[in-house]
Amino acid sequence: MVDLQRQYHNIKDEVDAAIGNVIKSTSFIRGKVVSDFEMELSDFLKVKNVTTCGNGTDALQIALMAIDVKPGDEIITTPFTFVATAEVIALLGAIPVFVDVYPDTFNIDVEKLEKAITKKTKAIIPVHLFGQCVEMDFLLELAKKNNLYVIEDTAQAIGASYKGKLAGTLGDIGTTSFFPSKNLGCYGDGGALFTDNDLLSEKIKKIANHGQSKRYLYDEIGVNSRLDSIQAAVLKVKLKYLNEYTDKRQKAAKYYDLLLANSEHLQVPFCNSNSTHVYHQYTVKVNKNRNELNEYLLAKNIANAVYYPVPLHLQKAYKKYGYSRGDFSVAEELSMKVLSLPMHTELNQEQLSYITMNVLEYFK
Repeated sequence: MVDLQRQYHNIKDEVDAAIGNVIKSTSFIRGKVVSDFEMELSDFLKVKNVTTCGNGTDALQIALMAIDVKPGDEIITTPFTFVATAEVIALLGAIPVFVDVYPDTFNIDVEKLEKAITKKTKAIIPVHLFGQCVEMDFLLELAKKNNLYVIEDTAQAIGASYKGKLAGTLGDIGTTSFFPSKNLGCYGDGGALFTDNDLLSEKIKKIANHGQSKRYLYDEIGVNSRLDSIQAAVLKVKLKYLNEYTDKRQKAAKYYDLLLANSEHLQVPFCNSNSTHVYHQYTVKVNKNRNELNEYLLAKNIANAVYYPVPLHLQKAYKKYGYSRGDFSVAEELSMKVLSLPMHTELNQEQLSYITMNVLEYFK
């Protein structure tokens, strides 16, 4: 699904030098390279404040802590996403309230949001799934009308833009993950939060560092979540190439589209005109025999994956919230139809041709 080895070899000298400099400095935790990366990411996103942390899940949890989420508060999000989005809500004793998704973009159906809002609702977490943005205009207007926070989960969409503004910078707080397979990934775990709100930023920085305002002075209940200097050094190098990486993913997606769009057996990704698509995943809908296609491609040495085979509302861990099969029919149908094909910066013409040829061959 990704080829991090070839990607590394293309930037090897820069990465090795950056890591070597950190080792020579012996400043492994909260070193200058971390603050430098935060400033460079801030410039890239055109957002005032960036705070790095240990991983994307921590970023979501810290964001919820920063807006003072309490047990019993309701947080609206999607059931068709990675578990971390709902997991952090539950960990804080709040209640994940799910809203179904659109059948084309797979993103949260903003037209169904209003019915999910109650007096207990504290925030909405839109997930910019697979690389393109949620319809944010209506969502932001609804949040403002109801005095709700908006925390954008941008783990899969860094670099995507909605009407010219970058994902993660439209709501109150944006979060992202630097997991190695992400569009901007490090060589371990990492994450970040971004906001234009200086007060929220100050609180985020404290919470991520044990709640400290100054050394041994604790203003908040916090956590220990930090991006180490080696990972920051890697990310500083890779951030310079992020636009180039996006371009390569988009070109690979165009090739897939060209070869697969006319197949009656599957639907290629729909692109929302309000958002660019950075293709963290290239996810098709397979109209029949999805699992058989999955096995066929694996037998042909073609990696592929199902994101996500069981929506969150049907997971054992979330049964206590009272959802059942049929509550979110679109998410449930997608879980039986979606299939993600290889998508990364190192895909070449030969590989793309082999993948598409075998997908089409299966349906003959």
